[in-house]
Amino acid sequence: MTRTLKTLFAAALLAGATAALAAPPTTVTLPAKNGNVTFDHKAHQTQGCKKCHEGAPKKLELTKETAHKLCWSCHAEQQKGPTEKNCTQCHKKA
Repeated sequence: MTRTLKTLFAAALLAGATAALAAPPTTVTLPAKNGNVTFDHKAHQTQGCKKCHEGAPKKLELTKETAHKLCWSCHAEQQKGPTEKNCTQCHKKA
């Protein structure tokens, strides 16, 4: 019985480690009423994970307010990409 529990525990740890090492998506599409936002995750990886993710990198749960605050503040600080608060710079209707 102990051997079985050790094996199950080791398998669970391995599965968790494998999931943590999975490659993040290249792009992420964020749905929005006034047009979806396509986020180029690969292009932003040079900023480092901690710029957006707290703790271990995982999927962010973004609201309109948190996304605007996070994106606009970083773009203004970096003076790169969409820096004006013009909706159509990021939101694209299909």
